[in-house]
Amino acid sequence: MEEMNGAEVLVKCLEDLGVKQIFGYTGAAILPVFHALEKSDIDIIINSNEQSAAFSAAGYSRSSNEVGVAIVTSGPAITNTLTSVADAYGDSIPLLVFAGQVPEHKIGTDSFQHINVKGIFGEAAKKVIQVSNDDDLESMIKDAYYFAKSGKPGPVVIDIPLDKQQKMHEYQDINIMRFEESYHDDRHLCEEQCEEFFELFLNSKRPLLYLGGGLNSEAGSQAIREFNEYFRIPSVNTLMAKGVIDGRDELNLGMLGMFGTPYANMLIQENDFFFAIGVRWDDRVAEKVGFAIGIDIAYIDINPEKMHQIKIERGPKFTFIGDAATAIRDLLDYARKHDIKLDIQEWQDRARFLKNSWPLDYNRKSEQIQSAGIMALLADCIDENTMITTGVGNHQMLAAQYLTMQKVKSFMTSGSFGTMGFSMPTAIGVHYANPDAKIIAIDGDGSLRMNLGELHTIASLNIPVKILLLNNRSDGMVQNLQDAAYEGIRTGTQRQKDVHFAEIAKSFGFEYAKRITEKNSLKDELEVFLDAEGPCFMEICTDREETLYPKVPAGGAYKDMILGPYIKEVSGNNIE
Repeated sequence: MEEMNGAEVLVKCLEDLGVKQIFGYTGAAILPVFHALEKSDIDIIINSNEQSAAFSAAGYSRSSNEVGVAIVTSGPAITNTLTSVADAYGDSIPLLVFAGQVPEHKIGTDSFQHINVKGIFGEAAKKVIQVSNDDDLESMIKDAYYFAKSGKPGPVVIDIPLDKQQKMHEYQDINIMRFEESYHDDRHLCEEQCEEFFELFLNSKRPLLYLGGGLNSEAGSQAIREFNEYFRIPSVNTLMAKGVIDGRDELNLGMLGMFGTPYANMLIQENDFFFAIGVRWDDRVAEKVGFAIGIDIAYIDINPEKMHQIKIERGPKFTFIGDAATAIRDLLDYARKHDIKLDIQEWQDRARFLKNSWPLDYNRKSEQIQSAGIMALLADCIDENTMITTGVGNHQMLAAQYLTMQKVKSFMTSGSFGTMGFSMPTAIGVHYANPDAKIIAIDGDGSLRMNLGELHTIASLNIPVKILLLNNRSDGMVQNLQDAAYEGIRTGTQRQKDVHFAEIAKSFGFEYAKRITEKNSLKDELEVFLDAEGPCFMEICTDREETLYPKVPAGGAYKDMILGPYIKEVSGNNIE
């Protein structure tokens, strides 16, 4: 055993857990931890604010198999991370956030920069821990790391009073495997369950896979890809599952939902067996009249509470609570063992037909640059080494529609919480987890302004992130909603002054920082931008009046999907 103070115990635990970087912002109540980090090989990335630090840590988690770590001080510092913690909780992202706190005897008083962390974060995190006198700090931290990853993953917030950071402890050097193995999920489908599934499955002529974030892991992606190499079932996915199956697969019809692809939203109306895996049945997907009603549903998910909800609301014929990758492999092993095959050629042809017949499109004749056109150009430049982050708004949905991601964990976006300001700080975390990847942070001007300070972080640390800003001088998605619901009265969504964001980026130290206003130079400049070294910033001035299509109106069904004036059926479609 080795004697050390609480701050040194925290850092030693992170080292034992293999943590290479932490993201944070310092302050008085966390100084002992930062002092201990100075003696460690762990890199410290200082963001422009605490919200960004937690976003970067979550970006590290989203794009790897590790748990990102953020360390901040007390009071306004930890409350600044609340949005990021809630965002990670909504998307089931493992995350560790450590906060300094006033000494324990001052908790509950009016002490400077004191806040009730447990009370505030209780409903926004998977777990909140208030460190107290007799707590075993080493076990607590090591356990929290694996708890964050276990089951339905999520963020853990650990509040450490200043006196507990300074107090001496005996470090026991407990093997981390003890904590990792304690969360191992041993649940498998038995033979009888597999037989029950395939009885339903083989009765279907038009089965459809609905893939969710529960498959957004190396194991989950590999399992479902092998499953579908065997069965070749048409699939649609949630926003969180982009890249789980290669977007170039002819039977993957992309994102389903309010702003889903036209062909995904058409195919959902024709299936007779709906196999949902690792999805939370988001309201923008599920609360559409006629969605998966009157057909057989199979549902696999690790979250018992969600399973209970869906059993009541949807009445699935087959369910399993457990790890999605494990369950899919069990089903595939059973199918191979019993030589189970599925003859759905006509349905496969129908899926190909819809995908080829109803391509996404936009106003190609406009003299102004269309955001959809930019995404169409960028789609041709995506390869296996490309990783995307987005802000929230029309640009986010266009990226989800147009970009065909090839690998799992390659598309990072704020799904459940819809947090503007997400893209740039998340891209920083993605870089540190994937230093050799080409990382493109796609943003709108509204989202970019939310965490504008990360331009300084990226430039000062020379992080090779490529920021692609679609600047329409408005909050485009909300503006579209105003046009539809408030007779075009656009209160608070437009910005009259045209700010040159590329000049701001240049002032921060971006060597490549350009503003594009002319349509005819876009393609060539985009290629230069993508090939440039170091931090890059491209601002493209886009059409303020562009409307996002397709869309399913609020309260409408998939049959009510509005395609807009430019998405049309392509004639002469030949299926080989």
